[in-house]
Amino acid sequence: MTTVRREAFGRMPPEEGGGEVEKFILQSDSVRVEILSFGCIITTLETKDRDGQFSDIVLGFDTLEGYTRKHPFFGAVVGRVANRIAKGRFSLDGKEYQLFINNGPNSLHGGAKGFDKVLWSPQLLPNGVRFFRLSPDSEEGYPGDLKVWVTYTLSGRELAINYQAQTSKTTPISLTNHAYFNLAGQGSQDVYDHEISIEADSYLPVDDTKIPTGEVATVQGTGFDLRQPVELGKHLQKFHLDGFDHNFCLHQGQDRRLVARVFHPPTGRTMEVHTTQPGIQFYTGNNLDGSLKGKGGATYPKHSAFCLETQNWPDAVNKPHFPNVLLHPGEEYNHTTWLVFNTA
Repeated sequence: MTTVRREAFGRMPPEEGGGEVEKFILQSDSVRVEILSFGCIITTLETKDRDGQFSDIVLGFDTLEGYTRKHPFFGAVVGRVANRIAKGRFSLDGKEYQLFINNGPNSLHGGAKGFDKVLWSPQLLPNGVRFFRLSPDSEEGYPGDLKVWVTYTLSGRELAINYQAQTSKTTPISLTNHAYFNLAGQGSQDVYDHEISIEADSYLPVDDTKIPTGEVATVQGTGFDLRQPVELGKHLQKFHLDGFDHNFCLHQGQDRRLVARVFHPPTGRTMEVHTTQPGIQFYTGNNLDGSLKGKGGATYPKHSAFCLETQNWPDAVNKPHFPNVLLHPGEEYNHTTWLVFNTA
């Protein structure tokens, strides 16, 4: 049984329209998740350890003000296009589009005011909540009126996130949730004792601005071979890696498949990621620097969380050999990611 309730979380600042932000609490016997109507943000995700004790395993803030200020997309749905587009430019049907540049020379996670920084319209479901918004034509430089639905449902140990969209003009689209996880509990200092595996035979090397070079490289014999579980801290040391911020190329297909698993031996918590998406960005919080005051006054230093963002491949709109990222009028964008929490 999942219970769903809603409560007020705060009001947007007057200069942002002053709308009311609600929080939706989804609870089963083993998972409790809180989600805002602002940015579809997961603010809290509590799961049990092997002793049955609940802990909050996602980074975030106690108040709305934390989320309306600049932060690294904690818990938010990002779009229209997650990840990076080189120089914020792409061409469609002979027309060039210029997006807002917000990440070095590139456009990241939808631009200056992406889906993470707007109010969505909520609808309660028996076991979850569905959010809707219309992204108007030319918002952040993207073509077409885009109708978007993001649905969170909780069933036992499984949180499903479904993304659907329809457009009036051909547009690139790639949606994901940008939750930062630490299975030891948010506020823990690092994720070095986590064991991770990713079901990917190849990954995308990137240039010094984090744009894929275009090569689809084998993981075999490299530090990117995560097909068998590795202990993160030791693995980074062994391969002299500063951390991960890379897209792993998943086996193609529309069906649900298991793509990543994380295990935290001290608490016994496990998290599986299942998805229909063609890629997953593994990010180890390399840019966290302890400057943000998070929940309960916690600080979040470098490597104090990991992200597993299911998505299309970065810069796919400029790389014809990458999976198709274009949505055409009359088609439906429809992807689901499932997070399954357990103990071992």
